[in-house]
Amino acid sequence: MIKLSGIGKTYNTGKINFAALCDVNLEIATGECVAILGPSGSGKSTLMQIIGCLATPSTGSYLLHGKEVAKLSSDALAKVRNRVVGFVFQNFNLLTQLTVLENVALPLFYRGVGIREREEKAMAVLEKLGLDAHIQHNANELYGGQQQRVAIARALVTEPEIILADEPTGNLDSKSGAEVIELLSQLNLAGKTVITVTHDIKLAQKARRIVYIYDGKIKTAADGVIEV
Repeated sequence: MIKLSGIGKTYNTGKINFAALCDVNLEIATGECVAILGPSGSGKSTLMQIIGCLATPSTGSYLLHGKEVAKLSSDALAKVRNRVVGFVFQNFNLLTQLTVLENVALPLFYRGVGIREREEKAMAVLEKLGLDAHIQHNANELYGGQQQRVAIARALVTEPEIILADEPTGNLDSKSGAEVIELLSQLNLAGKTVITVTHDIKLAQKARRIVYIYDGKIKTAADGVIEV
């Protein structure tokens, strides 16, 4: 599904060029559950942005389902972000002035789905995640674990192939974090490709494969001790 070859990403900060990623090679198959593990500043969030088509690499090739992402039009990239990838962020990114139902239905609004259909689809996902009792609550009325489950519901409502989670337990207590980890595991068992970017070893260990990144490079056990 995903093939990164020689990926590099350099940011220009005025007089200084900063290489966030250097010669990254990575393949992720359909249905895998992969954790990208590394300390703060290691380049894992940049890698997530490239995989999710939120950023473009400076060098290298990114094939998604065999198609070169760099050659996709802006409309095609928007479709990837709206239909192929479901994003889950550390800070939830929910709109506090909207209800839970409205938050989950929002991606379908941007797709042009009618109000009745998008509410029905949002309700179906919320029921599966055990959140149907909260549909009329505003997002800021829920505790952190519930908010993250709503964020996951929003990611699922477009029926994406890939769930891309950036530090999904970073703002949660241990109990809520464990619930979110279990939910992501269940989604993978149901057939979703789940990619988690994290510095949380406990979260990473729940994945079927761990990819270590350090100083912008993919590391292996042969490279020695990896600090996270």
